[in-house]
Amino acid sequence: MTSPSGGSDSDGSAAEPDTLVCARCGTRAEGPQPTWTCSLENGDRQYFCDACSRENLRAIEGRLDSAWW
Repeated sequence: MTSPSGGSDSDGSAAEPDTLVCARCGTRAEGPQPTWTCSLENGDRQYFCDACSRENLRAIEGRLDSAWW
């Protein structure tokens, strides 16, 4: 499970993690990854690499309320 490290920055907003780790396959990536998926599950942010996101797209969409379709 990945969570932001360090708390908050000077303007009071939550800091993003420096190293993202895919919650499914464990792939590590430095810095922002615009193709990755971020999921808020039970109050924790989890990140999924683009490959895992694509492979599991139907399962991800299946959890959305119909208003998101």
